[in-house]
Formats: sequence, C-alpha cells, structure tokens
Amino acid sequence: MSVLETIIEKAKTANAKLVFPEGQDPRVVTAANKVIEDGIAQVIVLGTDEEIAESCKQAGITETKFEVINPAESDLLDDFAQELYELRKKKGMTEELAKETMKNRLYFANMMCRKEIVAGLVAGSIASTGDMLRASFHVIGTSPGIKTASSSMLVDLKSPAPSGETAIIFADCAVNPNPDAAGLVDIAIASANTYRSLTGKQPKVAFLSFSTNGSAKHEVLEKVVEAAKMAKQKIADENLDILLDGEIQADAAIVPTVAAKKCPESSLKGEANVLIFPDLNAGNISYKLVERLAGASAYGPVLQGLSKPVNDLSRGCSADDIYGVAAITVCQAIG
Repeated sequence: MSVLETIIEKAKTANAKLVFPEGQDPRVVTAANKVIEDGIAQVIVLGTDEEIAESCKQAGITETKFEVINPAESDLLDDFAQELYELRKKKGMTEELAKETMKNRLYFANMMCRKEIVAGLVAGSIASTGDMLRASFHVIGTSPGIKTASSSMLVDLKSPAPSGETAIIFADCAVNPNPDAAGLVDIAIASANTYRSLTGKQPKVAFLSFSTNGSAKHEVLEKVVEAAKMAKQKIADENLDILLDGEIQADAAIVPTVAAKKCPESSLKGEANVLIFPDLNAGNISYKLVERLAGASAYGPVLQGLSKPVNDLSRGCSADDIYGVAAITVCQAIG
C-alpha cells in the first residue's frame, strides 16, 4: 500500500469536514464530489450559485454532493467580520474593511477553520501561495511555540531508501527562501509533526548540509549547526518524541552503512525520514530531482506551523491532486 493510500484510509476514520474556497474551478468541484463519495470528508465549497453551476457544467457534474456557501450572502458574514475586526483593529482594521475583507473566500474559509466549523481548508488552484499565507496569518496565525510557517513535500519513493523508508518529508520546499537558525528549528518541529500525523511513525529529523558533525568549516554552515543545537535543546526541554541530528550530509542521513562510517554516534543511524534543507533553493531542487529522476511521487506543498490545517495547491494541479491533499489535510487535523 502506498503512503497516500494509507493516508486516505486514515482520513476515512475521522468524519471530518473541509472547506474548498475556489468553487469557480471545475477541478475543485470534481475533487469535492469524489472526496465525499469516497468517505474521506464532508466538503463545503465557496462560490456563487452561478459559479458553481458553471464549474459543475464544465466538470460534467450533474449531481453535487457538497454544501455551497456564498460568503457575500452568508449569515456567518457579520459574525466573521466582527471577529476579524477584533483580531486586526490594532493593525488598523476598521469594521467596514473587516466586512469587505471577509467577503474574500480565503479569509472566509480561514475563519471557518478558526471557528472550527471545518477541520481544515484546501485552496491554491487559483490563489497564489502568498495570498493563501496572508489570509491564514491574519485569521488563524501560527501554532503555539512556532513563529515561522513553512511547507513540506511528502515524497513517496518508488523504491525504498537504504534504510527501508518509503516515505520521506522534505522541507522547506515552497515558503521560506533563506530561514535563519530559529526559522529552521520551527521548520524542523513542524515537519516532524507533519510526518507523524501522516504516517503515525516516529520522526527522525536530519539538518542537512555539506558537512557532517564539523567535517567542514564555512560561514554558510553556521546557521545549520546552530539550528541543530537549538532544536536538540527544544526536544529535550519539551520531552518531544523526535530523533534529530545535524549538521549532517545527505548520504549519512539516509544510508545506514555510510552513517556507521561518518557519524557512528548519531541517533539517526542513517534512518532519517524528515530532511531539513538549509534554504529554499536546496529543498525545492532536491525534491524535484528525486521526483523526476527516481520516479517518486511528491505530494504538497503541505503548509505547516499554522494553528489549523491549511494546504496549498499548485495552480497546475489536477482534481486527483486536490483529492490527495484533502486526505492529507484531514490527517493533519486528527493528528
């Protein structure tokens, strides 16, 4: 069974409800119907009656399974706008602006998450990642103890890694171009939580670099070394069930025989399943290379570090991609 199949089966046990804000997209309504038909979640789709009718027509849908809400005409609008005003008034938000802002589907969907009307949201087939994150920061914010929201890719390997792992998290691959040491710590802890919520297994986190435990010296390594030190202290202070090491080279992180030679004292023993890259260049390049050259399947970007499950889509996504991300979102919600 692939990792996505495992995730889908887990999601089916939750009886969760999701919101899809982009009801004007035929791919979204197609995915919404399929998510409901397969028992993964209930779905609320945002849009006007005209938009939903047109997108369903384009998708060939004659019977909608999902609930439809038009934010601009919803009974929830005034309550949502008042809460946004209270949240943002110190930032210059007025009541009039709050009401207008809450007609934006991304803001409305995030408020549905904040109010726990839904367990999570999936969007991005039309909206940009920047717009997604802005709405989420303004409405739901980051998880306690985390200041840096981030993303990860769940890479489902065609052939097992030397350690036997078949699914590995790569982070950050879409959000933070050049995080500092504290940002890397947040990315690592959030990625570990993502891995556990999706697989049910213990996260084994590697801070990757071109050096293993001081084998090289360079200023670009300093933040990785510092991040690993800070993360180990956080794990110890909070008694987190996470194995972590770094700085460490990729081969020593994922190949037990190499680890035995380069870093025999490492707690990872070459069995890392969460790979933390020093910057966005490295993370994005690496997952695309593994996906294209090794025939792996990559799911995401999975947004993480937010207080509620919110997930982004590629604007080139398919209905099947949305379906998979919906299942991932449910699993994040149930932990």
